[in-house]
Amino acid sequence: MGIQGENAGQGTAVVIGGGLAGMLAAWALRGYAERIVVVERDRYPDRPAFRSGLPQGRHAHLLLEAGHRALDELMPGACAELTAAGAVRVPMSGVRWLSAAGWLAEYESEVAFLSCTRPLLDHTVLRRVRAEPSVRWLENTDAVGLLGAPGEVTGVRVKGRGDARARVRELRAELVVDASGRTSSLPSWLARLGCPSAPEERVDAGVSYTSRFYHRSWPEPGFTALYLQTKAPDKPRLGVVLPVEDGRWIASVGAMRGAEAEPGEAGFDRQLRLLRDPSLRELLARAEPAGAVRGFRPGPGVRRHYERRAPRGLVVLGDAVCTFNPVYGQGITVAALGARALRAAAERHGGIGHRTAHTARKGIAAATNTAWMLSSSEDVRFPATTGGPAGVSVRVQHRYLDRVMRRATVDPRVCKALHEVMSLVADPTALMRPAVLAAVLRGGGAGDPHPPRDRRGRTSGAGGPP
Repeated sequence: MGIQGENAGQGTAVVIGGGLAGMLAAWALRGYAERIVVVERDRYPDRPAFRSGLPQGRHAHLLLEAGHRALDELMPGACAELTAAGAVRVPMSGVRWLSAAGWLAEYESEVAFLSCTRPLLDHTVLRRVRAEPSVRWLENTDAVGLLGAPGEVTGVRVKGRGDARARVRELRAELVVDASGRTSSLPSWLARLGCPSAPEERVDAGVSYTSRFYHRSWPEPGFTALYLQTKAPDKPRLGVVLPVEDGRWIASVGAMRGAEAEPGEAGFDRQLRLLRDPSLRELLARAEPAGAVRGFRPGPGVRRHYERRAPRGLVVLGDAVCTFNPVYGQGITVAALGARALRAAAERHGGIGHRTAHTARKGIAAATNTAWMLSSSEDVRFPATTGGPAGVSVRVQHRYLDRVMRRATVDPRVCKALHEVMSLVADPTALMRPAVLAAVLRGGGAGDPHPPRDRRGRTSGAGGPP
């Protein structure tokens, strides 16, 4: 049975931004728009490569369990293509996670994330979307404004990038999707049309981090990935190492405001020494660097509630609607969930009309809620954080989560529930299931770090690889 509906296959959708969120949005709309135009300021490379328009692209990226499920639902076979190209499926039981309460308990987990470089992920998705005949690409082109009126967006104004003599063109559209990322100009464009601004939340922990690629060392350690979590308020530094394609690791060290790293290799090495556990430093001491040290300051987390206030004909997804503290690894997963919500809205209404846009905004907001709640409420634990949720409910939430973390160091059931919530496949209420709640209230978490084990079950004296 073909796609049906009064607007099926009718009209034009313009997607602003051709990063991962924009490519997935274009793919989600195929069959529901006669023409889909992607406006991208960069030129795409012919093979997986870093792009100047993605300053965070040289840092760690992963698709949480919810993210790769959503990607495979939208684009069947995409995850198999990624793993065939070298992406690594990392079960949560393969992660040695030093939480604020100690090393989390070990168990066999079916929940996993996909780890690879951003260029590999983007190129895999791009190759599939480029084959879709209804998608047209405007590369090396800037979106410079919107068409419409206070109550309705009817298109996009675009201009060739880097050419002062280029004229501004108008792209009329029945649907406009802003997927232009954390630097989106949408709020100012809407103000020029006379649209009231959308309600906004902000939280800024002042996170910064530096990353470096390494060739994986041999013998490999007894874990697939390592995460040394911050511990508020006195230990605001974190470290992570993830496996990526071509036999490499990507290692990142980060910190909240007041504990920022100095630039370059010296700053990276000093942050390694200041981590609360030596595991990462000892692991990298055995590995050969495969690139330079790169730093990044992502800026504040911002959530804009376009589901509450937005003109007709407009959908916003990805970092343009909500930016997170990247240390929680949620961004590209939430972008995939947002694209899935856009597809569901188009399916429900059979086209790309105003009802689709309204339903999509609601669905994208719902797909964002859990990730935003988890990241923003954790950020406010640090005294130098500005903005974010506050009040008695947040303090109660912190106290309960502290107990969950302590119990998760010794109880696999609690650890499993925690992993499901952090992987965005379970609602936070999963931490209140009767069996989990009873275990948490019994207490008994160890609270002391347990060093990682090698593949033969032996512990390293300093908590690092054998």
